[in-house]
Amino acid sequence: MRIMSGSQASSVSHTRRILAVVLFNLLCYIDIGLPMAVIPVFVNQVLGYNTVLAGLAVSVQYLATFASRASAGRQTDRLGAKPTVVRGLAICTLSGVMLLLSGALMHFAALSMGLLILSRILLGIGESWTATGAIMWNIGRVGAARTAQVISWNGVTSYGGIALGAPIGQVLSGLPLPFGGLTMVGLLSAALTLFGFVLARRYEPVPPVTGKGPPMPFKAVFMRVLPHGIVLACGSVGFGTISACLALFYAHNHWQGAAVALTGFGVMFSLMRFLFARQIDRRGGLVVALVSLVVETLGLVVLWQCDSVPGAALGAALTGAGFSLVFPAMGVLAVARVGPENRGSALGAFSVFLDIAVGLSGPLLGLVIQTMGYGALFLVSALFTFAGVGATIALKFLPR
Repeated sequence: MRIMSGSQASSVSHTRRILAVVLFNLLCYIDIGLPMAVIPVFVNQVLGYNTVLAGLAVSVQYLATFASRASAGRQTDRLGAKPTVVRGLAICTLSGVMLLLSGALMHFAALSMGLLILSRILLGIGESWTATGAIMWNIGRVGAARTAQVISWNGVTSYGGIALGAPIGQVLSGLPLPFGGLTMVGLLSAALTLFGFVLARRYEPVPPVTGKGPPMPFKAVFMRVLPHGIVLACGSVGFGTISACLALFYAHNHWQGAAVALTGFGVMFSLMRFLFARQIDRRGGLVVALVSLVVETLGLVVLWQCDSVPGAALGAALTGAGFSLVFPAMGVLAVARVGPENRGSALGAFSVFLDIAVGLSGPLLGLVIQTMGYGALFLVSALFTFAGVGATIALKFLPR
């Protein structure tokens, strides 16, 4: 029998402590994945709205996440991580209820669309509070030295949740009423995060971190993380393209399997974090981000050139593999630019750049589709991620 060393046993113990809390992030992102392949088609083909509004219906969630990042960071720094997670899960549950009502009222297009947008806004706020709180809760549980591991596990559950939720949501939406449709997707969404809400209330909290000085204003924290956030924004365009437009791209070509491609994106994202997250500590965040952005760009180029379902699935998988380590690679460097009492705010400010990129990419790329066609969609996205390569190289010259 192989006996673990003390360091190995400690690592396993820390991983278990991380997994106990990161479960709440998983539930939140399953909620995000459930309607991801359903909403664009529902808005475009069931409610009869154009592709710009279909993209907006997806992206408004990320705009809401962006708007709530500052409050998420302040809550974790001042009130603690557990209250932030509990509140986030409660808001996600309410989002699921609004999604259920949107599906039930689909014959009243304007009302259904309004409820859908409200659901997406609530989900964006819930995502921000749950994800930020879960990261800071785990850092408090296992120590700041394991920040990269904590962020990586959060990402695994984030995109793993999307990969799990997307095909389930598509299957549910295809079932005949009253057992299927957007109504059942909303019901499952509400039930999952309600379970998380009840469970999170039973966990022990960790106290907010206090430092030597007063908390920095959010604007000052934002400026500290700005250079790394620009890189994250460039890389996040690829994810925005996949989440908001891939289902429309499949529908336009009369292909089946958009949810499978979204799952491939999520599986490759999670696999890269499992296999290569430790390279951030070994080789440095800049090197890891540089390689990641090159791979992501390649994936979007494959999507640009593909003319078949296997090609599209390959492109989505490569995009997920490339995007996987951009957030933790840049996040560790960004959080290190502030003191411990401002980590929550720094994480929130840094995450804003993902929200901006994903939130704007949906409607803007919907506009690209309408004016230039689907052929230009992935090329434009690839140009953004390639710009991230240049931004990463420029960080080497950033003063410490």
